[in-house]
Amino acid sequence: MNTQPNTSTSILSAAGLAPLLTVLIWSGNTVVTKASAGVISPGSISFYRWLLAFVVLLPFIGRAAWRNRAQLREHWLKLATLGALGMVIYQSLAYEAAKTTSAVNMGVMIALMPLLSTVLAGLLAGERLTVASLAGGAISLIGLVYLTSQGDPMRLVTGGFHIGDGLMIIAVLSNALYGVMLKRWAMPLPMWQQLFWQIGFSTLLLIPVFLMGDISPITTANLPLILYAAIPTSLIAPLCWMVGIHKLGASRTSLLINLLPIVVAALAWALLGEQLHSYHAIGGALALIGVGLGLRKRRAKSDRTAPATDRASWEAEEA
Repeated sequence: MNTQPNTSTSILSAAGLAPLLTVLIWSGNTVVTKASAGVISPGSISFYRWLLAFVVLLPFIGRAAWRNRAQLREHWLKLATLGALGMVIYQSLAYEAAKTTSAVNMGVMIALMPLLSTVLAGLLAGERLTVASLAGGAISLIGLVYLTSQGDPMRLVTGGFHIGDGLMIIAVLSNALYGVMLKRWAMPLPMWQQLFWQIGFSTLLLIPVFLMGDISPITTANLPLILYAAIPTSLIAPLCWMVGIHKLGASRTSLLINLLPIVVAALAWALLGEQLHSYHAIGGALALIGVGLGLRKRRAKSDRTAPATDRASWEAEEA
């Protein structure tokens, strides 16, 4: 009896858990970001979080990473570019965009990421552009536009276009490009070491941003915020996102980011006492339908006949 469909389903479910955990962590970080307003400057928390993440990883990964320094010399530019795209440009521009645009517009810009990732993955990483992935991204986008505009998409038109909107588009494009290039630049480095060096280069790149901005000292009030941003958000979430990209591909993994507004709305209701409305249900349902449609994987012959050694080598690398 052929058990391939059940096996494929279980593999997809296991692979989907990693980026889903990333979305849950990022949703919690949204609450942390709101709580950090007025407590610590954006430049300071960005620098502190990545510096602390690097220091935490150093005793565990540093020795092995140093032994692989020959690989670092060969791939340092790629690792630095990935760190700049996913950890510096995206977050720095998002913080700056928030000064001159609305949260509604920012939410819609973020909702563009799956479609951008799908197109870029087809152009740069050789991923097949399927009808399901494009339709899933489009349906999710419609749902998130409805949700973030609170059921009135005309708010996006009447609100006008601001400098922050342009910055946010660049930020989202940078993060989408990160996922695509991570998939394309398959480097012979274990996942933790790739993350270690990306964080290291990101910390170096953030030093000028930290020094040129308002420097906030670490206090008892902002230390818990820094710790959450440094450990779950800067270590666990990026690693899970990288696992998802390697397992599912950039375009399908990025679809899961459309769950973020839904989780944030639920957290705001549970933790902050904010009310839920009909547009949350309608927009959230469309987003979920789009994510489910986009994650469907057409079983191709190449998938069924892929050698088991590829998966075994990846799992050995992780171990």
